[in-house]
Amino acid sequence: MDTAITPFRIDIPQADLDDLAGRLANTRWPEQPAGAGWEYGIPADHLRGLVDYWRTEYDWREQERRLNALPQFRTELDGHAVHFVHIRSPEPDAFPLLLTHGWPGSVVEFREMTGPLTDPRAHGGDPADAFHVVVPSAPGFPLSGPTRETGWSVARVARAWAELMRRLGYSRYAAHGGDFGALVSRQLGLIDPEHVAALHVTSVFSASATPETADFSVEAEKRSVEKGYRYEYELGGYAAIQSTKPQLVAYGLTDSPVAQLAWIADVFRAGADPAGAPEAAVDRDALLTNVMLYWLTATAGSSARYYKDGVETWGEPEPASSVPTAVAVFPHDIMLPIRRLAERDNHIVRWTEFDRGGHFAAMEQPALLVEDLRAAIRDHR
Repeated sequence: MDTAITPFRIDIPQADLDDLAGRLANTRWPEQPAGAGWEYGIPADHLRGLVDYWRTEYDWREQERRLNALPQFRTELDGHAVHFVHIRSPEPDAFPLLLTHGWPGSVVEFREMTGPLTDPRAHGGDPADAFHVVVPSAPGFPLSGPTRETGWSVARVARAWAELMRRLGYSRYAAHGGDFGALVSRQLGLIDPEHVAALHVTSVFSASATPETADFSVEAEKRSVEKGYRYEYELGGYAAIQSTKPQLVAYGLTDSPVAQLAWIADVFRAGADPAGAPEAAVDRDALLTNVMLYWLTATAGSSARYYKDGVETWGEPEPASSVPTAVAVFPHDIMLPIRRLAERDNHIVRWTEFDRGGHFAAMEQPALLVEDLRAAIRDHR
């Protein structure tokens, strides 16, 4: 295996951008049923507005420049060329922190957090809270590119991340993630506990209450059950498809940029702090840059395959984790974890419940998440 680490820079050919512009201009639009709203999927009139902005005002080259301002690298892990951002703090005593994105996310999720995390002195914080930050792109996701084989799972990514941190020379580190990234972070603690000092997550899927486990006299547990029902019967259609026939949806998403935008924007709307539209909770350019990365790297299918390749373990009991774990709960997340349920198989040392924010907390409320990360890891450096 080649263990070399090489610099990486995003440089999209103009021909790819011209092709995208042509596809957007020539979109074949479906009819919008009278009276149908978001419950049917992102409405056509709303999507047309996003597409018009994408085609006529959005500036990919500016976003590309912003991404390239971050130090990026590639290295081979488990047979796949993996992209990652690695920012060393100017503070000599900074602590290593690994950030893992979710689906349908990318390294764009953490772009607004890297400065405050690596250089708190320059952002009004305490330099004692500084981190060396590593943000990898999971194999099959944007910038690491499509995987060519099945079998990539949460556990396989966690093993790759353990090797990445070893290769970077970090003998102790903390890990954070939400969604898929939370699953990877927890698994990393299970397979590399002697090196993982602490975990910080925004998702604990196994700690959502069910009718069988809930105490309905507690309002939070009642809401957790309600959120579970809503996800299963209203919001989780994308997961049902990706966990059964991911290749079917890959054809449309890889061929049509509007389909790719609709697929991702609808999930953002379902999980973000509800304000009527995904771009009301998440910056519109950041949303489109995230979509662009999926489109330009043709990773819709390979990222969706994680649902299929991991479906056998959904709902299975998790091995107990002894790694100190902090949980940040955002009220509009698609699932609502309950502390007493999380404590069954996690070593919970901190539990913070916020009054705003949703599933995409790193993009919706980066300042809140940065501060909670600092506080959570402070005693575990």
